[in-house]
Amino acid sequence: MLTLLAGLGFGLSLIVAIGAQNAFVLRQGLRREHVGVVAAICAVSDLVLYLAGSAGFGPLVERWPAAVEVVRWLGAAVVLGYGAMAAWRAVRGTAALTAAQDGALGDRPGRRLKPVVLTALALTWLNPHVYLDTVVLQGSVAATYGADRWWFTAGAVVSSVAWFAALAYGARLLAPVLRRPSAWRVLDGVIALIMLAVAVSLLAGS
Repeated sequence: MLTLLAGLGFGLSLIVAIGAQNAFVLRQGLRREHVGVVAAICAVSDLVLYLAGSAGFGPLVERWPAAVEVVRWLGAAVVLGYGAMAAWRAVRGTAALTAAQDGALGDRPGRRLKPVVLTALALTWLNPHVYLDTVVLQGSVAATYGADRWWFTAGAVVSSVAWFAALAYGARLLAPVLRRPSAWRVLDGVIALIMLAVAVSLLAGS
């Protein structure tokens, strides 16, 4: 049980941060748009990466710096593109949260699932920091627990599921505030700045 709790705390320390993925999940939660799918993609992705780290794939990631470099540049391009769209919405947007006929709550009800899924996948898998954190770092720490490393990994997975569910579904608590277009513009401005900071970090190789 203590090992499970250790993994839970470690996982939260890695995931509870303002980044591109969390900003996207938050926005989808506020829009109530494909929330479950987005949260599931992020949580399942972490599950796969945590399992890979505990299975000993960390050294392989460290041994292929060229692959990490490619992911770094692709990730920076995706993050910059998403940040540019957020900046455009912040400057020109007039959207507000309104009740939609299909039960969604957003400024563009009925948005197709495919682009949302692709964005979630890109922001998750085209970020080299994800591999360093979940595969290399988590895998290294889990290895110190020996045979109990899978309990540690289970704790980390639970932290990921809990975090993304809370972020995605808890975001609706902010809905009353975001019924004003100006509030959405502020949110998109903050998201744009976060994306820019993440892109700069990726390009700097930090």
